[in-house]
Amino acid sequence: MAQLSDDCFAFGGPLMSVEDAVAIIAARVTAVQELETVDLKNADGRVLAAAIAAPQPLPPFTNSAVDGYAVRSSDLSGDREQAFTVGGRIQAGAAAQAPVKAGEAIRIFTGAPMPEGADTVFMQEDVRLDEAGRVVLPPGLKAGANVRPAGEDIAAGALALQAGQRLRPQHIALAAAFGLTQIEVRRRIRVGVCSTGNEVVSPGRPRAAAQLFDSNRFMLMAMLRRLGCEVGDLGILADDRAALASALKNGAGGHDLILTSGGVSTGEEDHVKAAVESVGRLVLWRMAIKPGRPVAMGIIDGTPLIGLPGNPVASFVTFVHVVRPTVLALAGALQETPAPLPVRAAFAYRKKTGRREYVRVSLRKAADGALEAEKFPREGAGLLSSLVETDGLVELGEDITQVEPGARVGFLGYASLMS
Repeated sequence: MAQLSDDCFAFGGPLMSVEDAVAIIAARVTAVQELETVDLKNADGRVLAAAIAAPQPLPPFTNSAVDGYAVRSSDLSGDREQAFTVGGRIQAGAAAQAPVKAGEAIRIFTGAPMPEGADTVFMQEDVRLDEAGRVVLPPGLKAGANVRPAGEDIAAGALALQAGQRLRPQHIALAAAFGLTQIEVRRRIRVGVCSTGNEVVSPGRPRAAAQLFDSNRFMLMAMLRRLGCEVGDLGILADDRAALASALKNGAGGHDLILTSGGVSTGEEDHVKAAVESVGRLVLWRMAIKPGRPVAMGIIDGTPLIGLPGNPVASFVTFVHVVRPTVLALAGALQETPAPLPVRAAFAYRKKTGRREYVRVSLRKAADGALEAEKFPREGAGLLSSLVETDGLVELGEDITQVEPGARVGFLGYASLMS
């Protein structure tokens, strides 16, 4: 299990900024140490355990970038057409049989190795054949044109993939290009997820008139799986302090992180804080963020616990900004902070200074071709439709107090926040 000391999150005082929260996580969470070797075809989404240096240059040999004719640049006049005898033919995957001779051109195809002595390729659409079967080459082509030198992409021994890289299809393609069939990765982190409260019931169960079907747990489990986690479903924990404490302690023993939803505010029936304090240590982490200020950070037997708000939009936003960087740190992955896309606001908005706010918006293309962000028409951190019917969030920093139509704002698409 990934372990934390009991005082590593002991921070109180005023509301904490998003940046400070992420910095504390990155500095104090220890990554899982267990490693696994996986086949390359199963490596997508895994975290690379150690850096990979290029075992060979890419490309491994000098080759033609086009279909055409390979020649020696020293044979070219530079200011007039020239006719060359076609001295051979090299297909991709075949080796050159002999060096190119003076005044000779070799018919060559994309990816085929350059014959010894040749350093320039004329594209087939730029040449013509005369009545004698010679290839007529136009003037003006620079030496080295249309040739891919060995190591042009990556030199042998150069850093190709960094330790901590979350492997995506392009990284797997690079490893395959080196001839690798297996790759060493960190094991997946194990996250236990539960919802709390007597007011929620699992889908498929009978629902009382005053109850809601639990949506947060399923949203959070889906988001965790997108981050490559092994997810344990701890179900719904009732509003009973002793039972809640026992369930969280049991869950901590088999997971690297416990994630709860609901019960982290200061109401009489919000029992997560007291339950965790009875079996571990908890510091209520009040973040300067809207939606989602009540976020709890705790430790039970060395296992971190994050308690998210019960409202689904607040739970979503705080997952993105607190849970996601925690998961990456536990997994030993490089931190990936999505960069906001500058767009034009098509709405007016006012906010308090000193806190970061995230506004749910849809993107549209204006008449002048610019991208505009249109605010969801209703407020409320409990509106699941506001996540379904929008494209992402506009991020408004702590110093911003109002937005007017036409202002430039930063847009974060949901795809970038959940990958």
